[in-house]
Amino acid sequence: MTTATEAPVFGQGHLSIEQIVALAERRVESRLDDDAEFRARIARGAQFLDTLLDKEGVIYGVTTGYGDSCVVAVPLEHVEALPQHLFTFHGCGLGKLLDPQATRAVLAARLRSLSHGVSGVRLELLERLHAFLEHDILPLIPEEGSVGASGDLTPLSYVAATLAGERDVLWRGERRSAAEVHAELGWQPLVLRPKEALALMNGTAVMTGLACLAYVRADYLLKLATRITALNVIALQGNPEHFDERLFAAKPHPGQMQVAAWIRQDLAIDAPTPPLHRLQDRYSLRCAPHVLGVLADSLGLLRQFIEIELNSANDNPIIDAEDERVLHGGHFYGGHIAFAMDSLKNLVGNVADLLDRQLALLVDTRYNHGLPSNLSGAPADRAMINHGFKAVQIGASAWTAEALKNTLPASVFSRSTECHNQDKVSMGTIAARDALRSLELSEQVAAATLLAAQQGVWLRCHEAGARPLPAPLGGMHEQLAQDFPPLIEDRALEGELRLCLERIRARHWGLYA
Repeated sequence: MTTATEAPVFGQGHLSIEQIVALAERRVESRLDDDAEFRARIARGAQFLDTLLDKEGVIYGVTTGYGDSCVVAVPLEHVEALPQHLFTFHGCGLGKLLDPQATRAVLAARLRSLSHGVSGVRLELLERLHAFLEHDILPLIPEEGSVGASGDLTPLSYVAATLAGERDVLWRGERRSAAEVHAELGWQPLVLRPKEALALMNGTAVMTGLACLAYVRADYLLKLATRITALNVIALQGNPEHFDERLFAAKPHPGQMQVAAWIRQDLAIDAPTPPLHRLQDRYSLRCAPHVLGVLADSLGLLRQFIEIELNSANDNPIIDAEDERVLHGGHFYGGHIAFAMDSLKNLVGNVADLLDRQLALLVDTRYNHGLPSNLSGAPADRAMINHGFKAVQIGASAWTAEALKNTLPASVFSRSTECHNQDKVSMGTIAARDALRSLELSEQVAAATLLAAQQGVWLRCHEAGARPLPAPLGGMHEQLAQDFPPLIEDRALEGELRLCLERIRARHWGLYA
């Protein structure tokens, strides 16, 4: 599923999470603002910094060492060499490499921050950083090595180094040296000016780029979990009155009310309903709006945290060319992203747990109200050797357990680093990576429960006297049937689960306006 998203313009205007994600997914192209005043503002920052160097002013990271070495003066004859030393000694990242989507989001987040014009960088640097996005030249960035204050120093050193023609990039599907790619395009690698390596590295671009990707995935997971719940109300012959509008008016959390409204829409509640089988369903059906509503209500706050960070100047020091001041502070601290991502881990873990419990009801003849054991569609003479969704339910339980284990907040594990200069750090990048892992696991649970719900609905539709499905669920059931045929005789379901995951991560099914 693709949605229209306004193409991002890197300048002084606000950018949304969705614009960053659309750029990361290569669904839109971006441009660097060509407004004369914007470009003049960028130039003034770099020029003001040069005047300070002429006066031999003391500027952190420009005429001093870095971190606890800020008390060490750097003679003017060595100032030009300092940026290269900064990205060089930070070239110690480990772990997996960020994937292409994540890398594009990181580049976009850093470019947005620098385009405020208070980082003391040249327009040429912004143009080259944007050219990396335009030509899809992706620095190979190891995931691990940032504590999330003094920003994402180590991972962002790979951006600075590749702009300077060092280290490796992914280009046209191949790993290439940055120097070769520059030469092939007829570019000269940048010689980073004083403050430029620091401006590139001393910020929150990695955690913020990852947070944008996580937010969009969580938003889709919310809608998908709501649709799965509606399918399971049908499969488990649940009580639709649990979602009555008057009931939710008595406890009016907006997100909770929205989820209940979506389920009412899916179930066509206004249509005549069959006699109820029970007064109250188990909590994983009855309380689904209450569980999913917490995520729905939290997304607004998470958006605020992420978009303010995205649209901020988050390096140090801030170069105020208008008032001719250098402001030393701590805007590289990623506390808001850390909180947002630690919170998101908790929220999506609860979604996984809800869906896992629904799946457990579906496969168990004690609770599934007449469906066959493990949802097997096998005829009676072969039922004893067929096990349907038994192993899928075990897998979903494992994925849920890991997602729940992952809810431990990263931000409380602040470590004092760098000779106790960075003595309180955010751990925001670890939190963001954790959140993406939690989403991956929760999407796996969603895929398993969606296929099981599809099977359960198929079995109900073949019962004597079965009623037609409400239109929204009937349409979803037919779409799913194109890729996922009923499970009659046992078959290995890995391939179908992986296809379902691809569909989820592509936000394939349109879910609620």
